Amino acid sequence: MSTISVNLPDGSVKELEQGACLADVAASIGSGLAKASLAGKINGELADLSAPVSEGDTIEIITSRSPEGLDIMRHSCAHIMAEAVQLLFPGAQIGFGPQTEDGFFYDFALSRTVSNEDFEAIEAKMAEIIKQDEPFVREVVTREQAREIFADQRLKLEHIDDFEDDTTITIYRHGSFVDLCSGPHIPSAGKIDAKGFKLMKVSGAYWKGDAEREQLQRIYGTAWFNKKDLKAYLTRLEEAEKRDHRKLGRELGIYMMDEAAGVGLPLYLPKGARVIRLMQEWLRKELYRRGYEEVITPHVYKSDVWKTSGHYGYYKENMYFFNINEGTDEEPRLQEYGVKPMNCPGHVILYKNDIHSYRDLPVRYFEFGTVYRHEMSGAVHGLMRARGFTQDDAHVFCTPEQVVDEVCAILDTADFIMNSFGFEYEAEISTRPEKSIGTDDMWELATDALRQALDRRGLPYEINEGDGAFYGPKIDIKVKDALGRTWQCSTIQVDFNLPERFDMTYRTADNSEARPFMLHRALFGSIERFLGILIEHTAGHLPLWLCPVQCAIVPIADRHHDAAKELKAKLEAVGGRVEIYGQNEPMRVKIAKAQQQKIPYMLVLGDQEIANGQVSVRERHEGDLGTMAVEEICKIIEEAQV
Repeated sequence: MSTISVNLPDGSVKELEQGACLADVAASIGSGLAKASLAGKINGELADLSAPVSEGDTIEIITSRSPEGLDIMRHSCAHIMAEAVQLLFPGAQIGFGPQTEDGFFYDFALSRTVSNEDFEAIEAKMAEIIKQDEPFVREVVTREQAREIFADQRLKLEHIDDFEDDTTITIYRHGSFVDLCSGPHIPSAGKIDAKGFKLMKVSGAYWKGDAEREQLQRIYGTAWFNKKDLKAYLTRLEEAEKRDHRKLGRELGIYMMDEAAGVGLPLYLPKGARVIRLMQEWLRKELYRRGYEEVITPHVYKSDVWKTSGHYGYYKENMYFFNINEGTDEEPRLQEYGVKPMNCPGHVILYKNDIHSYRDLPVRYFEFGTVYRHEMSGAVHGLMRARGFTQDDAHVFCTPEQVVDEVCAILDTADFIMNSFGFEYEAEISTRPEKSIGTDDMWELATDALRQALDRRGLPYEINEGDGAFYGPKIDIKVKDALGRTWQCSTIQVDFNLPERFDMTYRTADNSEARPFMLHRALFGSIERFLGILIEHTAGHLPLWLCPVQCAIVPIADRHHDAAKELKAKLEAVGGRVEIYGQNEPMRVKIAKAQQQKIPYMLVLGDQEIANGQVSVRERHEGDLGTMAVEEICKIIEEAQV
């Protein structure tokens, strides 16, 4: 029989019989790999182990140690869950069921509501299916065959009708279950650890994400390669629940939400307002030091501005519009206005207020601008995703030759911020998408500038191919919190769109006109989102300089209240933020309250402390620090001010 040669990732070549598949490649490497293999890649494309290989193909075998291994296993686990649901709920209509970052979900239309009480039965049925170790079988079918296979599945029939005429339709069968799916899947159900998965919750989800369509039941699960990893994940979830900024935000008096006021619109309580202003003051000083100028722009603009910027055509569904009568009662003249979802057009208008020479550039404007975006109510999540939020927004207008230096300067500021808050971070460059504006030269220059800046900073980065905005490439900074979760924060964006749309120019050295490059950057991202991440990262123990209350003074008895007031005045004189816990309660209760509020220092005053000009100090993490002179604690607090 003739043979073929395939290439392995280590550069070696394997000779195989004609008609070999990925599983044969794994077996030829070794029985250990054959047993551990889950799927593979052929020339970089994911495929089932049953996929045939051809002469010259580059092959990679995927195991549980591969980056893609967990996703593939979870996808297969999702199918097994759907199979179990169909067996337990006859007539169940199935929607979509992909893997997620931490597990998987499937959408169902069912004859009754599923609750957490049903999870035990579904999990038991899943374990039975896994034990049977049936294979996952891929088939390519015609549209007519697909309609026949899914004759009793109305959601699938609708989805089949949405396919383009030239779509290759693939299905996967497993036991009694079949679904439209592009795969790949693990070879058989037995590759899943029956003790490594757990169903987590059920919620509502509109069919195809359309709020006008039928609401389905979405069952979420998580899956890991073994029981140990599952347990570790559940422990992280428990810790994340304790750190949830929505819970801590209420307990610490930071912010509240009230649906009567509007979904996704945070209301800041006095302590929260203080924290927000402290963050702004801290960053404002740093930006002035780095050559930025602060501007303030309106919250609303005439629709003409949004039409010029392109938001009216491309982003209108995410904006809020209203009409104002700019005529008279006798002759009304309605003018449409839009609430700003971003600050960019205002900064462009300010730039165009003057004639600029190349000698004036770069121009750096920054603003703490509150913006509003119409997020779906189901997507709103505390401070992490709100409809109203404040961006630490800035725009840099510069020449092409200045782009690398300016991006480096922005990265330096981002590094300063992340280090100040104790965040590890990583970077990602998103490149030109399929639909975009600008010439190839502009995109190449801009993308290369981002690469050069990251290289100069010595910051490793990944390339996210095709995920840039239509108007330019970008750098995303992603921070890692104390639980190992990754959050996107800072963004540095090159923009070819607005300079062109608003006809922005500067005079060059040879006295001709040229378009400036426009860099968008938000380093916190949004102040609300960054604060939410910080609360969860620190479990509510904000840095001393940022705490809304830095000291709680605890007088032991009523006769110590006057001394407590004097101490409060001394601490406030150096900028401290102080509360007196003067309630008629036991000392242990007062200390417990201060600890629950995450107050950094508890200062206890009694007869001996007053007589010696001292306080007994208890720190929120270290506990009892003993006595300290009043001047000493005042110095600590003074040095912590912004």
